[in-house]
Amino acid sequence: MARYDYSELTSLPLIPELAELCRRDSPINPELYTKYDVKRGLRDLNGKGVLAGLTNIGNVCASKEVDGVSVPCDGKLYYRGVDVEDLVAGFIADDRLGFEETTYLLLFGKLPTKAELDEFTKLLAEMRFLPAVFTRDVIMKAPSDNMMNTLAKCVLTLYSYDNRANDISIPNVLRQCMSLISLFPLISVYGYQAYNFKAGENLILHQPRADLSLAENLLYMLREDGKFTALEARLLDLALVLHAEHGGGNNSTFTVRVVSSSGTDTYSAIAAALGSLKGPKHGGANIKVVQMFDDLMAHVTDWEDEDALRAYLRSLLHKEAFDRAGLIYGMGHAVYSISDPRARVFKGFVQKLSVEKGREAEFALYDRVERLAAEVIGEERRIYKGVCANVDFYSGFVYRMLGLPSELYTPIFAIARIAGWSAHRLEELINSNKIIRPAYKSIVDPMDYVAMKDRI
Repeated sequence: MARYDYSELTSLPLIPELAELCRRDSPINPELYTKYDVKRGLRDLNGKGVLAGLTNIGNVCASKEVDGVSVPCDGKLYYRGVDVEDLVAGFIADDRLGFEETTYLLLFGKLPTKAELDEFTKLLAEMRFLPAVFTRDVIMKAPSDNMMNTLAKCVLTLYSYDNRANDISIPNVLRQCMSLISLFPLISVYGYQAYNFKAGENLILHQPRADLSLAENLLYMLREDGKFTALEARLLDLALVLHAEHGGGNNSTFTVRVVSSSGTDTYSAIAAALGSLKGPKHGGANIKVVQMFDDLMAHVTDWEDEDALRAYLRSLLHKEAFDRAGLIYGMGHAVYSISDPRARVFKGFVQKLSVEKGREAEFALYDRVERLAAEVIGEERRIYKGVCANVDFYSGFVYRMLGLPSELYTPIFAIARIAGWSAHRLEELINSNKIIRPAYKSIVDPMDYVAMKDRI
């Protein structure tokens, strides 16, 4: 579709000059952060987050006390006190998909009975519909090439279709959150298909099926023939479970809590979270991992040559390869150091899917790079803690094996994380009576006002 190129405006003579004023007057001496004991990124020098609130929902653990000293340990993740590894093991033992049960646990703080889960799942299915002509008038018109923007646009537009949009009573907010949890897969898939249709491709829109889970519906709606294997559905469901919640301090969830503390509506709070998750430092990392591996495979022909792999990884850190950002994407985490439990759980199932898809050699390459990258980073960089693969290291590979378009990688993160966002919004509204307002210290010297007539 035709798009207006607003970037032309940046070539107007005044814009570069004004931008230079921004650059000139904005830098802050890094030494001042130490002088005033400012925790940059709300983290201390050891990378530990500043305590900003209390929550019953998610708990991210990466250290333990030994003789009064905090030492790194294998990472653990708890949903409402339940170890996520035990949760996943339960789903496997019962041979069932688990995202709906995980959502119930996060929202209501307890594991449901079968009857409770059946009722909840049925209610989510009943909410899986868009307002009349919404697809035509909102999704199909002016589609975006970025599905996160499409999600945000649609969420904000749904405000106009809700006659109780501003009601922040708990029953109404719960209804709104459950509706958005149900609709995110629909909006994401339809948004992707709408953009492709504008680009000249065929348009086939499948209505979601009440007899399918959220993960199954995602695959059903996205594929022209609507077919998928049991292992494919399990892997996508597992990805949703592992991405559903990660404590109150991650950027998008903290955004939900900050915005919710102002008393605003649900649609505004969730749209703000989507804006946060869109950022490549947060939700877009799995795309970077896949692109990095594409570049690696283009430059290293023998995937078993560890010396060549090490050389490539060093070139990444030296800003000589891929995007020259100096990063090995998918390695390292703000909290975890020895291991990310989500990656630990995910990895075994990724291997199974690689066998089904005939991509064992590619999985072996990921496994090899995971091991070598930790060693190379340790050799090349002075780091205060260990480095491990995070969940993004393998999730992009899974989505590619499932045939999912890269445009939907970050939206799938949102489809999962809205469960956690919803739980945190409800908790914030139930418990908070103060707007979240941290302090910033001004470091500019006072300046006298000069009247306009005296300015030269």
